[in-house]
Amino acid sequence: MKIVAVNGSPRLIGNTSSALSTLLDELEKSGYETEQLQIYDDELLPCNACMSCRLRKDGRCINENDRFNDYLQSMYDADAVILASPVYFGSVTSQMKIFMERAGLCSRYGGQRLRRKAGAVMVVQGSRGGMMAHAELVNFLLDCQMVVCPSSECAVLTAEGPSDLEGEPRNLSIIKDLGRELAWLTARLRE
Repeated sequence: MKIVAVNGSPRLIGNTSSALSTLLDELEKSGYETEQLQIYDDELLPCNACMSCRLRKDGRCINENDRFNDYLQSMYDADAVILASPVYFGSVTSQMKIFMERAGLCSRYGGQRLRRKAGAVMVVQGSRGGMMAHAELVNFLLDCQMVVCPSSECAVLTAEGPSDLEGEPRNLSIIKDLGRELAWLTARLRE
């Protein structure tokens, strides 16, 4: 079984990437194949609501000038999806927002291909705004009819500067708990 993580951070080596790596390591220990998608590698173009996805019904975006459709196909092929973003001015990053807008429409009009997949979210805040960003990501999963993974605490991690993630024991506890719960949920949904 495969779990795909979408990293909305512009930093390839930063707190969000570090948190995702720790989470994916936990999932690999449980026997899952994992993949981390770095969507900032591309300059994703925003959705312009052309509604070609609605007309074509193939679950793809008509814009082929970036790797968005490859990323989306990875999500379709996975058993579970994790969305992760740092908090930028009280919200997810602009690149994650673009990704969600395009993925949401393509999935919806392409036969709800994300329906009933397990989904988890994780955000990294400096000091505030994490709950709003967390809610945005959860709302995306719900709009795509995914099953949102529960955990003992919302996966809102706090790290004010580079490499601060490991300095807070609560962060590691949340990541490990989310990994255990997502492994369990994904397996249950495949039964």
